[in-house]
Amino acid sequence: MKENFLVYIWKLKLFLVNELATTEGEKIVIKSVGVENLNSGPDFFNAKIKIGNQLWAGNVEIHVNSSDWYIHNHEQDKRYDTVILHVVWEHDVTVFRSNNQPVVTLELKKYVSKSVLTNYTKLFKGRKNWINCEQLFSSTDSFVMNHWLERLYFERLEQKMIVIEQLLKVYANDWESVLFILVAKNFGLTVNAEAFMNFAKSLDFSVIRKQSANILSLEALFFGQSGLLSKNYESDYFKTLQGEYRYLKIKFNLQSIKENQIQFFRLRPTNFPTIRLSQLAMLYHKHQNLVSKIVAARCLEDYYALFQIAATSYWKNHYTFDKISKKSDKRLTKAFIDLLLINVIFPFQFLYYRKSGISKNLAIMNYMKQLNPEKNAIISKFSALGFRSSNAFESQALLQLKKEYCSKLNCLHCEIGKTLLSVV
Repeated sequence: MKENFLVYIWKLKLFLVNELATTEGEKIVIKSVGVENLNSGPDFFNAKIKIGNQLWAGNVEIHVNSSDWYIHNHEQDKRYDTVILHVVWEHDVTVFRSNNQPVVTLELKKYVSKSVLTNYTKLFKGRKNWINCEQLFSSTDSFVMNHWLERLYFERLEQKMIVIEQLLKVYANDWESVLFILVAKNFGLTVNAEAFMNFAKSLDFSVIRKQSANILSLEALFFGQSGLLSKNYESDYFKTLQGEYRYLKIKFNLQSIKENQIQFFRLRPTNFPTIRLSQLAMLYHKHQNLVSKIVAARCLEDYYALFQIAATSYWKNHYTFDKISKKSDKRLTKAFIDLLLINVIFPFQFLYYRKSGISKNLAIMNYMKQLNPEKNAIISKFSALGFRSSNAFESQALLQLKKEYCSKLNCLHCEIGKTLLSVV
C-alpha cells in the first residue's frame, strides 16, 4: 500500500462512506474531505467531519501506518495540532498531538472494496510496460479521453509559456527580443537548439533591427556571431561575409559564441546550421516587425505566408562554404513551419493575448487541430496501443501525457488512471 494511493482514495471517497467509525467505535460522517495540500503540512485542509455527535472543522493527515506519525515527527510540529482525523491503512499505535491529546483515527482498510484494490494492483503491476495501463489504454471511454487530451494540451501550453515569461523578465518585456531567441532556438532543431539560443542571446536585438534592411549584413552578423566565420574558405562569398562581420564586430562591440558549439554531425544537409542561419536571416530581413505580424494573423494561411522563406541565392547550390552541391531552393518546409507554430508561435501569441486580457483558447485549439500530428517514437507507440493521433493538438497532448504522467507513474492524477481505479 502506498500513501499517495490512500490520499487518492480519501479525495475521491472510494470507500464505504456510510459505515465509517473511528478505531474507538464512534460513528464518522464526512461532510467534506477538505482541500488537498500539495505543500508541507497536513494532507488536507479545511475538512468538515462529524465524529459521534460533534461536528469538527480542521485538517486531515493520511499515513499507511499510524506509527508514521512519529516517524515524521508530527508530535513535535504544532501544525499537526489542527488535525481532526488521522486516516490510516493500518492502525498499529495510538498517536498524540504536541499537547499530548490523542488524535482520532480512522482505519481505512476495513471500508475499501476489493475491486478498488484489484484495479490498483492491476494498474501498477504493469511497471515493466511502456506505460502502466498499456493493456487497458484502448478501452478508455472516448468522452473521458477527449476531455483529458484537451486539458493535457493546455497544460503543455502553460509550461511553454512559463519559459517565455521568464525570458520576458530578463529582457524587460521586449517581445521582439524574446521572439527572436525562441525562433532561433527552434531553427537549431534538437541538435543545435542550445547553440542557436546562445547565438541569439549574444546579440542585442537593436543590432538586428539596424542591419535588417541589408541581407548580406544580416547573414554576416548571424554567421559571425555563431562562430561559423572563424575558419578560412576560398569562396568569395565567404570572404565577403568575413569582411562584413569584422566591421560589424568592431562597430557594435560583438563577441561571438565558441565555434565548436554549432554541430553538423548527424544532420541532414537541409538542416545544416548554415542553411538554417541563412533562412533565419532572410526571415528577419523580410519581417522587421515579426511580433506585430504574428499578432495580426487571423487564419492558418496568414502564418504560412509569414514563413514562406528561402535561404539566400548562394545556398541554392551549397550546403557548406567549401562544397558545391546540386541546385535546390532551400525553403522552409511545411513540416518545419508546423513545428515552429506548435513550439513557438502559438504559445507566444497565446501569452501575448493573455497579457492583453484576451482569451485565445478556442482559436489556438482550432489552429492545432488543422496541423498534422507530429511523427516520433512516442506518438507511434500510442498509435500501436490503439490511439492514432489525427492532428497536432492530440499529438501534443499525448506527449504531455507520457512525459508528465506515464513516465512519472502519476496514474493517480491522470484521468485515464482514475477511470481504471474508480470502480467501488
